[in-house]
Amino acid sequence: MPIAFNPHQTNPSAQFPQAWERAAQVKLLVLDVDGVLTNGQVFFGQDGKELMKAFDIQDGLGIKLLQQCGIETAVITGRNSKMVLARCEELGIQHVFMGVENKAIALSELLKRTAHTAADCAVMGDDWPDLPMMKQAGLRVCPAQGHEAVREFAHFVTSKAGGYGAVRELCDLILKAQNRYEALLMQARN
Repeated sequence: MPIAFNPHQTNPSAQFPQAWERAAQVKLLVLDVDGVLTNGQVFFGQDGKELMKAFDIQDGLGIKLLQQCGIETAVITGRNSKMVLARCEELGIQHVFMGVENKAIALSELLKRTAHTAADCAVMGDDWPDLPMMKQAGLRVCPAQGHEAVREFAHFVTSKAGGYGAVRELCDLILKAQNRYEALLMQARN
């Protein structure tokens, strides 16, 4: 006997059934830095100051593609770093909160500034300090190597690690869920 009803599966990843629908609503992407935009390693020089950070170039393009589609981007991080500030300037990330102890308060301030709601927001974090701001977000995302408690709390866990394309994977998910990915890809091919 043939099946009369086939359920509609909108999420390409059955492991994260809410991710696709939530990604379709995103108007603001908020990122932690260490462990999300970087691999989480911090290198110090002999003077005790931060010496180096490495950022994934594909993550940067993903952020630029979101911005091209009118999706705002922001960084909320617990550390102060001239390298992070330079990378944010290079990418056109206008909302940068550094040296933040309470990321939930910073996110609330960001939502007021941008007139977005928490439901409009995707937050990607990798460790416990990110949980309070993730709790507010419409889409909670964790990179593959994120702490177990954060992975369990997330609506979506990327297959890639922070600093190695996790942000681009999230950007692609948002673009696909909002039916913008294919048009952007066609532009790139021409």
